[in-house]
Amino acid sequence: MEKTSFVFQQTHICKIGSVCALFWICLLYFHSQGFERTSFWSTNLQINPNFNQSRVSEPEIVSESVNSRFENAKNDSFDAVYPFMKAMRTADNKSDPCGGRYVYVYDLPSRFSEDMMKECGSINKWFDMCKFVSNLGLGPPLNNTEGVFSDEGWYATNQFTVDVIFYNRMKQYECLTNDSSLAAAVFVPFYAGFDAARYLWGYNVSVRDAASIELVDWLQKRDEWKIMNGKDHFLVGGRITWDFRRLTDEETDWGNKFLFLPAARNMSVLLIESSPWNSNDFAIPYPTYFHPSKDSDVSDWQDRMMKTERKHLFCFAGAPRPGNPKSIRSLLIDQCKNSSVGKLLECGADESKCHSPSNVMKMFQSSVFCLQPQGDSYTRRSAFDSILAGCIPVFFHPGSFYTQYTWHLPKNYTKYSVFIPEDDIRRNVSIEQRLRQIDPNTIDKMREEVINLIPRLIYADPRSKLETTKDAFDVSVDAIIWKVTKLRQDMIEGRIDNDFIEELSWKYALLEEGEYIGAHEWDPFFAKQKPDDGDSNSGGFSGNTTKNS
Repeated sequence: MEKTSFVFQQTHICKIGSVCALFWICLLYFHSQGFERTSFWSTNLQINPNFNQSRVSEPEIVSESVNSRFENAKNDSFDAVYPFMKAMRTADNKSDPCGGRYVYVYDLPSRFSEDMMKECGSINKWFDMCKFVSNLGLGPPLNNTEGVFSDEGWYATNQFTVDVIFYNRMKQYECLTNDSSLAAAVFVPFYAGFDAARYLWGYNVSVRDAASIELVDWLQKRDEWKIMNGKDHFLVGGRITWDFRRLTDEETDWGNKFLFLPAARNMSVLLIESSPWNSNDFAIPYPTYFHPSKDSDVSDWQDRMMKTERKHLFCFAGAPRPGNPKSIRSLLIDQCKNSSVGKLLECGADESKCHSPSNVMKMFQSSVFCLQPQGDSYTRRSAFDSILAGCIPVFFHPGSFYTQYTWHLPKNYTKYSVFIPEDDIRRNVSIEQRLRQIDPNTIDKMREEVINLIPRLIYADPRSKLETTKDAFDVSVDAIIWKVTKLRQDMIEGRIDNDFIEELSWKYALLEEGEYIGAHEWDPFFAKQKPDDGDSNSGGFSGNTTKNS
């Protein structure tokens, strides 16, 4: 009996010992795993500066299932580290047409937007902007007395009103949310372009910068900002990038310094012209005169432009730039004058001719090719007007279009345009001869491609909605959501682009999938001349940028 009891006790002790040993092994294992996970979270919680840098080239919504990618990321601890997971998971709700597409819009104090509209008369030094901010930023309707336009949807739209047009389109966006935790992106309705314009002449730098500094101070106090330090935020400024990139605090320097503010560098800022050497701004199309209210308005106009007879081989609308020794405009004007197949709308002596939408569109509609040199800066609104007219654009600098509107354009620029380097024009290369060398069948295909681009480059009337056609607003919002979604995925998976070179920002959107940054044929066009002080931000434009025509 005692022997049996002893054996039982011995066996019992062995079992207890085994359980204890297993317990300590498990405890040590889970402790080590917990430490590794804690280290992972703490490492990836820091948003790497490069995450906001790379310019996306395929603006499509990331459709891959969030739950399948992050199936282990469904606990409260993970959501505490990545509070945007709730927004990410909405993409998996197949019954929700807005899943993964929600946008949260700030209710900003009126001084950042509406109050500026009340002072519209002082926004521009040269003319009264009040009539141009009417009709939700479209301006007054155009009369179709010459039959140049279609009967509806045409307005005398100013090229600098895209802030207003975009915000009013955003108010009609089908996937707005009052719950910021569901948002794929956060929109900041600040009229940055109007703010810059009203103080461009005759104001000291503190006045020029005041609203920008006040805005970012306001934003940084918001809980929505703190989730990603503003990297899921975007806003629209209806002017060119150089109006927001003042290099110094000297009173003689141009513009304000909004885009140099650290908080602004975290946001995506959509402008009508971006910087090739900076990564926190993205180019969206200039507004044209056409703002359709239904899909048939677009298709009917496209059909009309395909059938339009074009009696001029090429044309140019613009004025010379005698104060700019690098400008090729005077050479283009001479070639138009000396060609029997060229057409010129010269704006130097009588600018009213070029400010007449009817005159401009009539010439573009009657021409096969439209010459589009640089404006006061790289870009000009005229390029969009010519495409709207079905006229194949001819560019002379890649910064005028190809490296700018990459969300809205095919990568293969030869499909819809002709490129003649500026130096060829300076060497007296004949534009007429160059264009005559293009096969007629190729020209037909190029015109078709140009006309197919029209919907992506125009802004629909904010008071209505296109049913199946995506316009410039839709393309831009899709691109922003794609960018923010990819950024969030990269953060969760720990992907960091340590090799990003900001001064080569213009190249990244031109890369094919899996292609690495390297030498490019356009490098000479974007090689900045360093000033004596070594400032890496030189190379931009300054001065009067009121026209860009």
